Amino acid sequence: MSPGSHQTVLLNDAVDGLAVRADGVYVDGTFGRGGHSRAILARLGSAGRLIAFDRDPQAVAVGQAIADPRFTIVHGAFGAMGAHLAQAGVGRVDGILLDLGVSSPQLDEGARGFSFRFDAPLDMRMDTTKGSTAAEWLATAAADEIAEVIRNYGEERFAKQIAAAIVAARSRQPVHTTRELAALVAAAVPTREPRQDPATRTFQALRIHVNQELEELSVVLPQCVDLLAARGRLAVISFHSLEDRIVKRFLRDASQADRLPARLPVRASELPTPRLRLVGRAVRPSEAEVAANPRARSAVLRVAERTEAA
Repeated sequence: MSPGSHQTVLLNDAVDGLAVRADGVYVDGTFGRGGHSRAILARLGSAGRLIAFDRDPQAVAVGQAIADPRFTIVHGAFGAMGAHLAQAGVGRVDGILLDLGVSSPQLDEGARGFSFRFDAPLDMRMDTTKGSTAAEWLATAAADEIAEVIRNYGEERFAKQIAAAIVAARSRQPVHTTRELAALVAAAVPTREPRQDPATRTFQALRIHVNQELEELSVVLPQCVDLLAARGRLAVISFHSLEDRIVKRFLRDASQADRLPARLPVRASELPTPRLRLVGRAVRPSEAEVAANPRARSAVLRVAERTEAA
């Protein structure tokens, strides 16, 4: 895969999971470079509609170049999906797709600061028009706070040592670039995992924190259930265990009836209907897809359908 290119992960599986109806209204919560959106549009008829979201201005620019009256792109995080759709006069929708994490163009453009493969400003913001950069946050955060972020979001066992190294280094001069941070992490980590750069977990953690990715995910999932019409589908692709854990638990809980006190004399037919129904098992990329696009390796797709329950 050449730098700057983007191969949409689980393209057909995700769009198949939506069970697209020709006249339906759909939401692509993470437009990226439009792979899923274009596949959805190809299955929609003239009366169908697709609203896409992305907080990355570069992704939005790609979306704005799509000349299709059925398509609209919104510059914004999907955590505000309900408000944006209400403002656009959209009520219930027939399907929502979320393709989580960072896109290949974001990783492959060194200036964005997502990857330690390039020497670039330590930015990491998906929306470059707002918020603090990773460098700005590292310049002021307490050592305990830095360690907590790296430990919780990167699942890094040497988080305390890395945080101490960052605080010590910034007392001499600010940590401005990706290479500076990667070197600090490499020096602070006493053992290395096979085939993984020691900075991998720290960079993941900072990116998740800077963009509030897990908070956005936790906020949008209940909105998705509220927005879906009966028999509407929610398809979510996650790329690491923290995301997938949130998605799996949410879908599991929403697909179970409310728990009532033990021994309560209630007939099975009287139990409240869950708001979601799980559709199939979790889907992972085939060996062929992983061979063609190694970044697909950790992807997991989960699909659920809205029931008739209010």
